[in-house]
This record gives sequence, structure tokens and C-alpha cells, in this order.
Amino acid sequence: MTSENPRTAPQPWIAAQARQLLAQRGHAWLLHGPSGLGQYALALELARAWLCERPGEAGACGACGSCHTIDVHTHADLCVLMPETTLIALGWPLSEKAQSEIDDKKRKASKEIRVDAMREAVEFAQRTSARGRGKAVLVYPAEQMNTITANALLKTLEEPPGDVKFVLASESAYQLLPTIRSRCLGHSMLWPTAPASQAWLQAQGLEATQAQRLLMAMGGRPDDALAYAASGRESNAWSLLPKAVAKGDVGYFKDWTLPQTIDALHKLCHDLMASQTGAAPRFFSPADLSAGARFSALSDWSRALSRAMRTMDHPFNGGLMLEALVGQAQSALNSR
Repeated sequence: MTSENPRTAPQPWIAAQARQLLAQRGHAWLLHGPSGLGQYALALELARAWLCERPGEAGACGACGSCHTIDVHTHADLCVLMPETTLIALGWPLSEKAQSEIDDKKRKASKEIRVDAMREAVEFAQRTSARGRGKAVLVYPAEQMNTITANALLKTLEEPPGDVKFVLASESAYQLLPTIRSRCLGHSMLWPTAPASQAWLQAQGLEATQAQRLLMAMGGRPDDALAYAASGRESNAWSLLPKAVAKGDVGYFKDWTLPQTIDALHKLCHDLMASQTGAAPRFFSPADLSAGARFSALSDWSRALSRAMRTMDHPFNGGLMLEALVGQAQSALNSR
């Protein structure tokens, strides 16, 4: 299946970083930084510009045949390496073999970048460009390569064919092999300013107060703020979270994934601990936070959340885990 999504202009801070990187030479880039800063968006902008038929200083033209085929995820000279779950989520096609195996229920979509896909990418890098503008390999999230997969890529990074460029995008670059990191030019993702983020969110249709509230809730990450707004939740739902947790309301999280729930509880725990030490809360308004929880209980809760993060992708029973998470939170918040 291919995506028919039309081309959308990159966010201003992504476009600025793309211009900066395109002005430099290099056959392999590693884009790294915390989640939610647009690593994938920037990686795609670079690949789009490298392959564009009429590139300019600002990057790809957005109107040529190459740009169109990237928009619909069918470019013959672009190899996208992602976990199969990420490919599906972002609308990129799977290989015929992988799609057949998943359709026939022989296996589930992989959450890692498979070594078979990497070997196909290495073979792709050695082929002649189909459109005459070179080739590009985009790897995201790069930390989802295991050691075998990363080693399969390493030789090609060390001795790249003359017309291929690589862009690796990562939210946990420290997990990559040092040899992978050393073969790439590094770029640390830039945080957008609060005014720029708020202006962009308002341009997407959010009201000013909603944009400001959600930016705070998402730690200044505009992509995450927009995703929260698009989830269908009420605009004031975030401010109600602390009271819902204090009451043990499991139903509050009925439309949330376990990773989203754990992330939200981590933020609440952080702000409660910060408030007790005299620091300003980062994710919630001070008026939303209840006072009086024992610091030792909050500290124990924080450690429990960290343990839960390690098993959240493979819970024995998602419903029971959610009940346990909310129960732990309720106990901590009422530990006066």
C-alpha cells in the first residue's frame, strides 16, 4: 500500500536545519536528539533535496517528478529502512515478502529493523540510480538496528558507492554502535522556540490558550502537542489528569496506549517532586497539582515507572498493567 498524502511544507525550524545541512558536504548524516524534535521530518527533507530534479538553496522544489514519487512513497532511488511497524504507521510499503508473511499471519510486523531489509538496502546502494540523481538511504529510528543489522550497514558506510547518501535519524543515538556514529556527520536537533512552536500550532488550527497548554504538557514538542490535540481528547483533559489519578480513575486512560500512560505519569511524578523541592513544574500548571504527597513515596513511584517502561511494549496483560500503574499513582499521591 502506498501513501497518497499531499506534500506539506516542513515546519520552519525543520526547513532552517535542512538548509544548513544541505550547504555542507558529506555522504552520511546522523540526526540525533530527544524524541519529538522532527528527526524523521528532517531526514526526509534531506533525502527529498538530494534526489530532487530542480533543487534550490532551500531544498527540494516540491513539484518535480522526483518530489511527487517521494510524496506517494514510490521513489525508485529512495530506500527507507524502518521497523515494519513504523513503515506501516507512516504509510511506507513493505517488501512483497514481508507483506505476504504478515498477511498470512506467519509472523507479526517487526519492531526492529530486520537484517533482511538491511541486506536489501546494501544491494540497493550498489545499483545504478534509476532517475539519474543518485540514491538515498533513510534509516529511522536508527537505534532499532540490532548489532547484526548495524554491522551489515557498516561496510557500506565505510566504502559507499559514489552516488549514494545516507541519513540516519535517532532518538537514542547512544544505543548505536560507536563505529556507526563515527562514520556519520552528526547533527544535534534544534529545539524550536516557544513563540515559533505556538505560532505553528495556531496555524494548524489550535487556539492560542490550547496551543500554550499543550506545548507545556508535551515538554515543548510541537509535533506531540498537535498529535495530542488530534487525538480527540478535550482541550482541558490534561489539567484534569492529576485529580483523576488521585481518585484512581482507570477510565481516564481508556483511549491511551501504555507508553502514553507511563509518559504522562512520569511527567506528573516529575512535577510533584519538583514542586516539593521548590522548583517550578514543567508539564502541569501549579494549580493542577495536589500538595502533600510524601517525597519518599514519589521517589518510589518514579522508580516503579522506570521499571514499567522496560516492559511496556510486551505486557503480560495490558489491562492489569494499567490498573497497577494507576493504583501505584493513586497510592503515591495520597501518601500524606
